[in-house]
Amino acid sequence: MKRIVLTGGGTAGHVTPNLALLPSLREAGFEIEYIGSYEGIEKKLIADFGIPYHGISTGKFRRYLDPKNFSDPFRVMKGYLEAKKILKEFQPDVVFSKGGFVSVPVVRAAASLKIPCIIHESDITPGLANKLCIPVAKKVCCNFPETLKKLPAEKAVLTGSPIRKELAEGNRDAGLKMCGFTSDKPVILVMGGSLGSANVNQAVRSALPELLKNFQIIHLCGKDKVDNLLLDQVGYKQFEYVKTELKDLFAACDLVISRAGANAICEILALKKPNILIPLPAEVSRGDQLLNAASFQEQGFSVVIEEDDLTTKALTQAVRDLYQDRETYVQAMTSSNQMDSVATIMGLIKEAAGID
Repeated sequence: MKRIVLTGGGTAGHVTPNLALLPSLREAGFEIEYIGSYEGIEKKLIADFGIPYHGISTGKFRRYLDPKNFSDPFRVMKGYLEAKKILKEFQPDVVFSKGGFVSVPVVRAAASLKIPCIIHESDITPGLANKLCIPVAKKVCCNFPETLKKLPAEKAVLTGSPIRKELAEGNRDAGLKMCGFTSDKPVILVMGGSLGSANVNQAVRSALPELLKNFQIIHLCGKDKVDNLLLDQVGYKQFEYVKTELKDLFAACDLVISRAGANAICEILALKKPNILIPLPAEVSRGDQLLNAASFQEQGFSVVIEEDDLTTKALTQAVRDLYQDRETYVQAMTSSNQMDSVATIMGLIKEAAGID
């Protein structure tokens, strides 16, 4: 039996592609273990899958001045030593990393033990954590054609992002029932990322009086971001976060309003849901969501509203226009030739593990 360690964390986007690989890894006979942070979101997401989980110390690599910049390198070094001990005991044949800061000590420790590492970059430009891993990686999977020219040619492989098969198996009636909605009004699903977005939440809630005239709204608003004053609002259902129920909520919705994290938009593309993307602005990120959103807009998959332009009027008008032209967006996404990412990545994993 071959063995694999999966790693990645910090946000759901650094975990869900790993989850998408689990059925194929098990079918191929891999023994699987996961290395994440002590109490990150990855620990909660992995808990339902019966996979041994190992928490390690981790620190954040910041591009700005912060007192933690002096202490976090020591946390990373501790995580490196912890990861090395776990890897020596488990002796995996390959490591697959989805990124996030927890992945750096794991990938670096694996490389020091001559364990081949495959890493995945979802965004158009590699993040800092992956930049630190690329030099020791065997292969670097990527999501966008634009990314290939930013990676070492001998390592780069255009794979797309693994999408959980079960997301396409949702039940619309179950999703409507879960929210207490009727079947005679279209549904908007709002996603601000696994941690939620205060600005997106505020914009959507400000637009409720207009939007609820013609739509019902499912709002995934993030931990501790539920508005208790709106709990009894007819046609509006809030969740901090959902797991297995997401497939039914996707099935129930007609439109999606979302941040532009790469994994989220790839799921939207795979499900062919007309969408409005509100990317994180450059001043609070490295600008990756702006690039992701621009790529999807250029391909005709999405309407984009930048946060500086996010007003109640702009959002309500964009929703009306998108719903009216929804078939145009569905057709564009249908013709996108979505890659079989899971199969492509599994091929790389098997090759690295020495499976013919």
